[in-house]
Amino acid sequence: MQKYDVVVIGGGPGGYVAAIRCAQLGLRTACVDAGLGPDKKPVLGGTCLNVGCIPSKALLDSSHQFERTKEHSDVHGISTGEVKIDAPKMLARKDKIVATLTQGIAGLLKKNKIEWIAGFGSLAGAGKVTVTPHTGAATTIEATHIIIATGSVPMAIPSAVVDQKLICDSTGALSFDQVPARLGIIGAGVIGLELGSVWRRLGSQVTVLEAMDSFLGAADIDISKEAHKCLKAQGLDIQLGAKVTSAVTSGKSVKVSYELKGKVENITVDRLIVAVGRVPNTKGLGAEKASLKMDARGFVEVDARFKTNLDKVYAIGDVVRGPMLAHRASEDGVALAEMIAGQHPVVDHNLIPWVIYTWPEIAWVGKTEQQLKTEGRKYRVGKFPFAASGRARAMDEKDGLVKLIADAETDELLGGHICGPNASELVSEIVLAMSFGACAEDIALTIHGHPTLAESVHEAALAVAGRTIHI
Repeated sequence: MQKYDVVVIGGGPGGYVAAIRCAQLGLRTACVDAGLGPDKKPVLGGTCLNVGCIPSKALLDSSHQFERTKEHSDVHGISTGEVKIDAPKMLARKDKIVATLTQGIAGLLKKNKIEWIAGFGSLAGAGKVTVTPHTGAATTIEATHIIIATGSVPMAIPSAVVDQKLICDSTGALSFDQVPARLGIIGAGVIGLELGSVWRRLGSQVTVLEAMDSFLGAADIDISKEAHKCLKAQGLDIQLGAKVTSAVTSGKSVKVSYELKGKVENITVDRLIVAVGRVPNTKGLGAEKASLKMDARGFVEVDARFKTNLDKVYAIGDVVRGPMLAHRASEDGVALAEMIAGQHPVVDHNLIPWVIYTWPEIAWVGKTEQQLKTEGRKYRVGKFPFAASGRARAMDEKDGLVKLIADAETDELLGGHICGPNASELVSEIVLAMSFGACAEDIALTIHGHPTLAESVHEAALAVAGRTIHI
């Protein structure tokens, strides 16, 4: 029986990163993963690389390029002929990017002398993991430490049963063979808005049905208002307070019924995407048999050092409570590997940036204004609109704003919120500043290049003290 210092169950951003860091620290490591690629061959990378972050960003970029060429080139003095989209070619590009990156992960494991074992990993008693391949007999391996990093899967709802034909989850929505004329989406969260943006840009009439009465409730109120305004102006029909009661397929269409303001409404669409969130992936883990403790929602319970109730069994990433974000899972993986090796790392989950890759992009870190009001904390706010940015104007990107929040007495940065071009990149400056306990004044005193989008962060910091220059 093979024995390892560490066996990681799951090869996504949490699992493979944890495995690499363990190997770097001198621990004999194996990574067990059940993923299969389009060719039905074993593949690493988990949801993020195969059917999540990476393929969705590839489609978002392709569709953004298409829309900019078709709708916005004239303002730059660029004339084009008829602009068309070749959906199969676009999807092929997406698949090639995915294949390149997943092969890269396999290369990284090999470079670090990590054994990749293809199959389903399940707990098999103290220090043991059973690996069941897609074909062939199961085997059992031993480990001093076991890390559960099995990620998450799309949440199912009884009112709209996914068949991956007319009614799809996020995985199916990445592979439409043609642009649907009418597209319905259940859920106005990150996944729903990103996928809705992709297919709207390519020509779909998109209706988004969101059960909550508020839009992007987790975001700062000023940012959610700005994002809602921008996305609706682009053509996304976002229905808030719309509770879907049924979705019935007939021929080549789907009839969706929902309750809105006490009335029953119906729409007929060519495709329906169910994007109501994700749930922890523990199917086949053998959790019940092993007496692994989980909460009522199916998350594995862990302490501050990622320990489960089982001796030397840990869990990280989407399978435990907290933000379901790839970068969070990776940082968990690094920290846990270092803890196992006897080090004392720190992961501050309060400083994890959130990003939504619509256009304009949406990104934030730290406290929202509504959270601080609830806490009764005194604060000051600085805002700066991209419409007043020279670089944004030069790019013809005038929508959105940067908003910084600082403590009213100490000036400590408490939150940073952006809706605008390249928000996903700009937010990192704020994360870094907050990680060092910086004040708004620290950013205000930092010289930013001109003309840059980052100047908008600088101006928002100046605005906290009421001394912004360009508005």
